[in-house]
Amino acid sequence: MKFSEKKILVTGADGFIGSHLTEELVRRGCDVRAFVLYNSSGSWGWLDHSGRDLLGKIEIFAGDIRDPNGVRKAMEGCDVVFHLAALIAIPYSYHSPDTYIDTNVKGTLNIVQAAKEHKVKKVIHTSTSEVYGTARFVPITEEHPLQPQSPYSASKIGADSIALSFFHSFDVPVAVIRPFNTYGPRQSARAVIPAFITQIASGNQKIKVGALHPTRDFNYFKDTVRGFIAVAESDNSVGEVINIGSNFDISIGDTLNLIAELMNRKIEIESDSIRLRPEKSEVEVLRADNSKAIRLLSWKPEYAGIDGLRKGLIETIEWFSDPQNLKLYKSDRYTL
Repeated sequence: MKFSEKKILVTGADGFIGSHLTEELVRRGCDVRAFVLYNSSGSWGWLDHSGRDLLGKIEIFAGDIRDPNGVRKAMEGCDVVFHLAALIAIPYSYHSPDTYIDTNVKGTLNIVQAAKEHKVKKVIHTSTSEVYGTARFVPITEEHPLQPQSPYSASKIGADSIALSFFHSFDVPVAVIRPFNTYGPRQSARAVIPAFITQIASGNQKIKVGALHPTRDFNYFKDTVRGFIAVAESDNSVGEVINIGSNFDISIGDTLNLIAELMNRKIEIESDSIRLRPEKSEVEVLRADNSKAIRLLSWKPEYAGIDGLRKGLIETIEWFSDPQNLKLYKSDRYTL
């Protein structure tokens, strides 16, 4: 599917990945409607930081993914839907699991119901590697068992199932993209990479950390965005779940050491109990098998392996170290 002359809806366009995806679609000449969360201040989230040349080409729709009427209205006239709107913070899901069901499961139901009604040509639903839980085998293929080790992951398993059920039951053209641990500019400091960078960039020598032994398959946002677009363009992706990852994992502790090295800082580590997941909820190992994405989409990560991680971290550190960006973060406190 080519995007020329197609109307595209991006839900969660105000978020970390969603804003980058929205901007890239506009750069490619797409007609984009950005679904942002309504608020009384009129904020468009990270899209407020987009250049005027891009913002002038984006149609903004402010609403709430939990509202089926608003979702139907937002989807009117759209051919392709990128569904990224979700609650994603794992720690907050321990605190308020109800909101994750309402937003992630019911919100996805609203999307596919509206897509069915409007006969959209493609829905790209966003999953997460967290649905796999601790790897039983690596690299993790799409056939790996799903393990709900947090209320967040349980809500995403439910959302994935709802989306795919509409493909099987009603022939809604759904494709599920399953990104592994995306990082980069604009990411929330609840995630480990921005949490480390913002603490160091703020001048802290003692860096507060959670568990350092788990391994993650980190992927720079540019690779993830290309993955979204590749899934949307490929006719082979309909009805499929597709991992977007690098097939390379590194421990969180080694990632912190690499960041400190790149920032030329000596650090001390201070364990912070509030940053630890409950023991049985911690996901110990994540590493993607990306062979399906390579086969079906001809997608490959450009920031792969340790060299790719180093390159992506350099760009990420540069962004977070800019005082205008750093001031947007509260590095002195833990963000749920």
